Amino acid sequence: MPVKIRLQRHGKKGYPIYWIVAADARASRDGRFLEKLGTYNPNTNPASIELDVDGSVKWLQNGAQPTDTAKTLLSQKGVLLKKHLAGGVSKGALTEEQAEEKFQAWLADKEGRTDKEKEDLLNEAKAAKEKALAAEKEVNQKRIDAAAEKAKEEAEALEAEVKAAADANAEAGEGEAPTEA
Repeated sequence: MPVKIRLQRHGKKGYPIYWIVAADARASRDGRFLEKLGTYNPNTNPASIELDVDGSVKWLQNGAQPTDTAKTLLSQKGVLLKKHLAGGVSKGALTEEQAEEKFQAWLADKEGRTDKEKEDLLNEAKAAKEKALAAEKEVNQKRIDAAAEKAKEEAEALEAEVKAAADANAEAGEGEAPTEA
């Protein structure tokens, strides 16, 4: 029976969550499976992958073929590296301790890169938020300045009207003689 390591879609519409399973190649996508190896959630940033590394290596050594997407996920978690190191141990090129040491060093390096990626994403989001806030403050300041300029123009226009009315009253008052009572 040909076995494939592939993804099974779960979750709700528009929000998929995948199970990574070892299943008979003839079974339907979301049908029967032999063993659940982990989960993959592409909705988080970065995507979260929970995987049983040793179980995945066991299935690969027994001849299971991963699909393209599953192969990428297995590679990201180090399953293919661990399988490669296990092959070196079986040929006598490495000892079990050396293989485990190499795998742990790779895991530490990978975790450091992942943490840096998460930190970069947070910094990028923070910078975008600060940039948007600065742009909004600039727009608000322009709006306030425009309103102040408009109020100043209206005040000058009103002052000119008052002055014109006062001049008109003064001119009208000069032509007549003052009356004494």
